[in-house]
Amino acid sequence: MSMPALFKGRLSIPVIGSPLFIISVPDLVIAQCKAGVVGSFPALNARPPELLDEWLARITEELAAYDRAHPERPSAPFAVNQIVHKSNNRLDHDMQLCAKYKVPMIISSLGAREELNQAVHGWGGIVFHDVINQKFAHKAIEKGADGLILVAAGAGGHAGTISPLAFVAETRKWFDGPIALSGAIGNGKAIRAARILGADFAYIGSAFIATKEANAVERYKEMIAGSSADDIVYSNLFTGVHGNYLKPSILAAGMDPDNLPTSDPSKMNFGTDASGERAKPKAWKEIWGSGQGIGSIDKVVPAAELIARFKKEYDEAIDPPL
Repeated sequence: MSMPALFKGRLSIPVIGSPLFIISVPDLVIAQCKAGVVGSFPALNARPPELLDEWLARITEELAAYDRAHPERPSAPFAVNQIVHKSNNRLDHDMQLCAKYKVPMIISSLGAREELNQAVHGWGGIVFHDVINQKFAHKAIEKGADGLILVAAGAGGHAGTISPLAFVAETRKWFDGPIALSGAIGNGKAIRAARILGADFAYIGSAFIATKEANAVERYKEMIAGSSADDIVYSNLFTGVHGNYLKPSILAAGMDPDNLPTSDPSKMNFGTDASGERAKPKAWKEIWGSGQGIGSIDKVVPAAELIARFKKEYDEAIDPPL
């Protein structure tokens, strides 16, 4: 396993908070970083595009102030997620702002681009690329990514179908760099299990939806806290890419979650209109994404409290005797 120097001495537990569309905002990112996990957000969450400058300034300044006040326990680094798909007409603009603030870590999705990786390396940052299979994993490393995010079965949002046990084992046959594992990780024991499998980090998203700082409506937060793996539906209808969604939200939208049609992947669109709004916002505003690990979440709490619980469970997790 390989822990980049960027993270050493700055994490309370080996966790990256995944970038959640709409939900991940500066309040959540800052709370995560102060509590010792990597906080992240999609650049596209800042709408209109000019808002990204304000967000990056605030995150950078608040974390720097925290570090000055707590030199013995500095904050974790933060990350920005960039959608590299050709439909993202904001990518160049958003990358220029990331360069301006020397964002420590970029998480790239839906496309591996060598020039993006080179740009990030140029300002001293690192790039993790999220993948759902070995083909995309090899391509990401060939294009210069520093680390991989293995989006395994059970992950929230755009998820793969490969077992996390198989995914990590097969990747470790050829890649000795940093790996983050995503897929149904909702407690400290699961974080420990990810490490035992050979991952450096657990990549957690859905659990953070049910936090005070998350930019989600209360009904969404309560649905996360009151649902389980049986309430998750896997479909590509809503964005053109297969992902996991909460069955109750699909029912509330008047659809049958057991008989959803399929979507044409070529129609997916991550662009924005003239006002800066996403071209297809309803997919994530009305149909709510979630991974299968939410059975471990039973109430809405501040992010720091959730992370403290993760740490306690992680520290206590041991292999039971035979």
